[in-house]
Amino acid sequence: MESPDQLRELFRMQRALNERIGVFTDRMDEAEKTKWVLNYCRACSQELAELTDSVPWKWWAKYQKFDEQNARVEIVDLFHFLISLAQVMGMSADDLFQAYLKKNEVNLKRQETGYAVKDATDSQHI
Repeated sequence: MESPDQLRELFRMQRALNERIGVFTDRMDEAEKTKWVLNYCRACSQELAELTDSVPWKWWAKYQKFDEQNARVEIVDLFHFLISLAQVMGMSADDLFQAYLKKNEVNLKRQETGYAVKDATDSQHI
């Protein structure tokens, strides 16, 4: 049996989960999109804070331990919200992949040139 495309499968599963809780990203008007972009950005910020709390970031505190298992869970939580955010913006797994390829190329070029000057137009084609 052939395994499914993993990114497409994540997008499919996230759409099903969102729809189960009443969020239909493909039916949103501009006001709804704005609301859900903000909701998902806030959720991502919270998940990043929870991920940060998984590592001993308090240099003055000796009691902290790196909670690698929880860090992994928080990364997965981030993916849930990032995929939802992409879907609100009308992006499919294929769209995300293609945009990633283009942005990665921009980032590599930035590194090759030392990224000494900010070019506000270098990502407009993405």
